[in-house]
Amino acid sequence: MTEMVYGTVARASGEPILPRWWRTLDKWSMACIFALFGIGLLLGLAASPPLAERNGLDAFYYVKRQAFFGGAALIVMLATTMLTPRVARRLGVIAFCLAFVALAFLPLLGTDYGKGAVRWYSLGFGSFQPSEFLKPGFIVITAWLISASQDINGPPGKTYSLVITLMIVAMLALQPDFGQASLILFSWGVMYFVAGAPIALLLAMAGAVLFAGTLAYENSEHFARRIDGFLSGQIDPNTQIGYAANAIQEGGFFGVGVGEGQVKWSLPDAHTDFIIAVAAEEYGLVLVLVILTLFAVITVRSLMRLMRERDPFIRLAGTGMACMFAIQALINTGVAVRLLPAKGMTLPFVSYGGSSLIAGGVMVGMLLAFTRKRPQGEIGDLLVGRRH
Repeated sequence: MTEMVYGTVARASGEPILPRWWRTLDKWSMACIFALFGIGLLLGLAASPPLAERNGLDAFYYVKRQAFFGGAALIVMLATTMLTPRVARRLGVIAFCLAFVALAFLPLLGTDYGKGAVRWYSLGFGSFQPSEFLKPGFIVITAWLISASQDINGPPGKTYSLVITLMIVAMLALQPDFGQASLILFSWGVMYFVAGAPIALLLAMAGAVLFAGTLAYENSEHFARRIDGFLSGQIDPNTQIGYAANAIQEGGFFGVGVGEGQVKWSLPDAHTDFIIAVAAEEYGLVLVLVILTLFAVITVRSLMRLMRERDPFIRLAGTGMACMFAIQALINTGVAVRLLPAKGMTLPFVSYGGSSLIAGGVMVGMLLAFTRKRPQGEIGDLLVGRRH
C-alpha cells in the first residue's frame, strides 16, 4: 500500500543479499545487543553457581544453558533481521495466534513452579512462557490494525486493537502477571499515541488502569502483598527486595570485586529478576551505568531511524518494540532499586531464561529489520516534495 501511495526508489540491481543486508543494518544497535548478552554470561558465571549448588547440579549448569539459549536467540535475531517488513508481519501474526492460544489454555495446562502465578508450561527438559512470545506478535498485529485503519475505507483497526489488548491484559491479570500486562498496555498506548490518539482517550485509559489496579489490590492477595511491601517505609532485610537493596549499597561505585558478592547466595532469583543486584554488588555502579547506556543506545537509535520511516506500519511496529524493550529494562532495574513494586520481569538479554532470551531475539531481530534503510526513501523526501 505504501508503495502505491508514495512510490519507490529502485535499488541497485545485482547487489548481493548479504552486503545489502550489512549496509542497511543498524550495526551499532546490533553490537549493543551482543554486548548485553556478553554481560549476561559474565554475570551468570557469578549468579548461577549458588543456585546450581542448592539444586545439586553442576556448578555451571545454568551458565551453559544460558549460553545455549542465548546463542539460539542471537541466531534467531540475525535471521529475523534479514526479513522484509511484509514477511515479518506475516510471521508476527502467525506467532501471535499461536501464543494467544497457548496463553488461553495456560490456566488449565500450565504450572506456577511454586511462585504463586501460573505462567509456564512444563516441558520436562525446560519450561515455556507464552507471554514472552506473545509480545512481538502482539506489537506486529496491533501496528498492522492501527495502520490499516488510516487507509481510505479501512477497517476499524484501532477498535479491534483495543479489544485484543484488553483480552490479553485480562488473561495475564488472571495468572496473575501484572508486569507483562502492564507491558502490553504500555506498548499499545505508545503505538496508539504515535498514530494520533486523542489525549482524552489516553486519559480515560489511564483512569481505567487506576481503577483496575484498585480492584486488583482489593481482590488479589498476590498483588496486594507486593504493593504493601513497596509502600512500606521499612524494608524487610530477609526479602528479595531487602537483599537486593543491601547488595546495591554494598557495591558502591566500583563494586566489592569479581566473585566476592554475597547476594547471589541469598536471592533465589539472582540470576533472573535481580541480576542487576549482582552486577551492582560485584562490579558497582560503573557496570550498571554501562548496561543502562547500552539499552539507551538501542532505543534512541531505533527511534531516530523510525522517525524517518515513511511506512506507517513499520513506524508503529518499530516504535512499539523499541519502547517495550526499553520499558522492560527500566522496570527490571526499577524493581531492584525499589522505585517500583516487584514485577517478576527479566532484564532482556542479560537475565537467565530460555523463553525470554529467544523471544527477545525475535523482538530485537524484528526491530533491526524494521529499522534497516530501505530504497523507498525517507519521510523527509515526502515533505520536501510537497513544497514544490
